[in-house]
Amino acid sequence: MNRAIGVMDSGVGGLTVVKELIRQLPNEKIIYFADKKRCPYGDKSQIDVRAFTEEIALFLSAHDIKVLVLACNTATAAALPELREKLDIPVIGVIKPGSRSAIQMTNNQNIIVLSTKGTAESHAYGRKIARINRDVKVTEFACPEFVPLVESGRYHDEKESDRVVNEVLSSLKNHEADTVILGCTHYPLIRNSIHKFFDYSKYIVDSGFETAREVSAYLDFHDMLNTEKLEVHQFYINGEYKRFEETLNKWISNMKYSIESVDM
Repeated sequence: MNRAIGVMDSGVGGLTVVKELIRQLPNEKIIYFADKKRCPYGDKSQIDVRAFTEEIALFLSAHDIKVLVLACNTATAAALPELREKLDIPVIGVIKPGSRSAIQMTNNQNIIVLSTKGTAESHAYGRKIARINRDVKVTEFACPEFVPLVESGRYHDEKESDRVVNEVLSSLKNHEADTVILGCTHYPLIRNSIHKFFDYSKYIVDSGFETAREVSAYLDFHDMLNTEKLEVHQFYINGEYKRFEETLNKWISNMKYSIESVDM
């Protein structure tokens, strides 16, 4: 089935999923949509995020994708059930894979979820984890400063990343949890600063990495993997894409791609 994988995010965060997809599935083509113009999603209402996500899903579906990956925790929390009803292709979100991995990792049944304001207020992780194991204690913590840090490119400055992370997470310094979920696909780009803040003492779960594993397993199980390598990946950016492309080339090198600005 030589069709592409569709991936959407509010910005560069979903590239953390794309990098792992390309590593695990080298024959697959990615068609990616970044909603830069309306980023960040974390401070938007669930109604707005659902509308944005459905609009992007329809755009990507028109490109004959075989599966849609919501590489955005806020979009997953707001729109996953509705999209699964409306689309005739599989839709995979990032919350379930990250939750399942964290439950497997924790030894003391205590997990912190770092996320956007929208994801934290939706309690999507808390509900998902409770559905699997009610004995696990979950602290959902909003970090609204992290996405702007990444999208602006300031995260390249290690001192600046450390400063922002230390300020935002200060109240969690002595938290008893042994596992931390990066509940936004932007956060792996500042993973080192987060891990350092916790003195390297906690397991870090990357929800984007776990989602790539889920997509790989799904396509393999359903015999949907490409049999031939599709060389050129496609990127559509709602708005200006210069800074996005800089992050793309730093995060995923030596990739053949086309990039185009669209207006939504």
